[in-house]
Amino acid sequence: MFDLLITGGMVADGTGATPRRADVGVSGGHIEAVGRLSDSQAEHTLNATGALVSPGFIDIHSHSDFTLLVDPRAQSQVFQGVTTEMIGNCGHGCAPIGDTEKFAGNIYGYSRRAEVAWKSFAGYLDALEQAAPAVNVASLVPNGNLRLLAVDDASKAASPGETAHMVRLLEEALGSGAWGFSTGLEYPAEAAASEAELAALCRAVAAHGGLYAAHTRNRETRAVEAVQEAVRLAKSGASGREERLKLQVSHIIPRRGGPAGSLAGCIEAVEQARGRGLDAAFDSHTRLHGITNLSNALPAWASEGGTAALRRRLGDRAARARLRKHSSIISSFALGGWERVSLYTSPARPEIAGRSFASLAPPGGDGWDAVFDALRDHADDPHAPLVICLSYDEAEVIETMSHELCTIGSDATSLAVDGPLAGEAFLGAFTWAGWAWRKLVTESRRLTVGQAVAKLTSAPAERMGLRDRGVIANGKRADVAVFGPASFRDTGTLESPNRLAQGVRHVVVNGTVTLEDGRLTGKRGGQVLRRGKS
Repeated sequence: MFDLLITGGMVADGTGATPRRADVGVSGGHIEAVGRLSDSQAEHTLNATGALVSPGFIDIHSHSDFTLLVDPRAQSQVFQGVTTEMIGNCGHGCAPIGDTEKFAGNIYGYSRRAEVAWKSFAGYLDALEQAAPAVNVASLVPNGNLRLLAVDDASKAASPGETAHMVRLLEEALGSGAWGFSTGLEYPAEAAASEAELAALCRAVAAHGGLYAAHTRNRETRAVEAVQEAVRLAKSGASGREERLKLQVSHIIPRRGGPAGSLAGCIEAVEQARGRGLDAAFDSHTRLHGITNLSNALPAWASEGGTAALRRRLGDRAARARLRKHSSIISSFALGGWERVSLYTSPARPEIAGRSFASLAPPGGDGWDAVFDALRDHADDPHAPLVICLSYDEAEVIETMSHELCTIGSDATSLAVDGPLAGEAFLGAFTWAGWAWRKLVTESRRLTVGQAVAKLTSAPAERMGLRDRGVIANGKRADVAVFGPASFRDTGTLESPNRLAQGVRHVVVNGTVTLEDGRLTGKRGGQVLRRGKS
């Protein structure tokens, strides 16, 4: 007698093997049997006839840190067969944290819909656990939060004392169950970070055998050099350690604006590091656009004095001239031309959302004037507007995803078409896994079904260090997705992104049926995964 029996499907077990006809028996949240189980009984049965039965997909690069607190159903993810997310990426996240307003710009999806009642990393994991998410969640420690807590002037490199403070915060978080740490070296809180301070953090992570997820310092004009820096940092952490540091270069594809051959150079740097014994790999998102907060155009001094002072500076000609000289991820976006950079969300002025900054430029002005105008419109909440940049070529994205060292992530927040997050949008949230499957399997057949399943399951599990997930085998956690291999696809578009993926029939998380016959059951079986404790 099983708790759950999944019958009639073709099992793609996550190892890369060719799917085979088998049933899956589940008890106590674990897979107990895989094979011909037609004579067995179960409290509940899921029909998988004509469908593929695979491990639940694992999103190795997510930004659902806050949205899972607001709406723990993770609807956009579950409808894509996702059962596990790795959050805390790109140096952004919810913990450790100080004054909420100071950290708001470093938390994707932040809103006042959920209370920030924690300070420590352990406290955040407790709050996440109390929210009871529908998916499993593992978290990295965001370097941006460490710097905002420990460094008095974020526009400067950390002093030895400040570095030691960051290391203590990181070690505390690692002891609480973090799986490593991440950087976002293009963002205001981290742009001034020195190799010395980052190397100290890498050494702390290496002592725990954790992961370093590197959003590198430059992703267009010096993209190769930036990946080489990440390799140096990882080597400094791995050197002479009993434990090994894993390097994961985040969304490795350079944006437009850099020299020809940059992508090949970035990948070569990782391949060479791996050839020299470093445990190095990379990931890719599935968007053709980069996306971030428009407020990243602002240096810290622009917000000093509060909302009124910010609004005044954004309207002052001299202040605007000074702001134009500030190097940021937004100025990097502009290298490809303002016609490729658009205002994605604009709560204060929704009528201009979707327009390029070239088209929003006032008479006699340029894209920067449009940026400052939009930020002035949102001075009460400058982190609210999102900006996108047409940064990538589809052929390069598909080629990169196909690489044996590449895993795939959403680089998005979990969202929903209804409930408290219904009005929110983030490119990739509803589409990432469906897009990858459609491009790699259904349309191009670059990967076999078995290979594609492994890339979305066992490969990210191995990178993260999840030993009991990512494959369908006896004793493993019962995280399972049942979907039509020919019908699974994304339906969201750039203009209408919040559309549920099609083709996923059932989703099981830790033995709990979360999606049945294409409908949410209302049951949430996700767990907060604490390294060394889960």
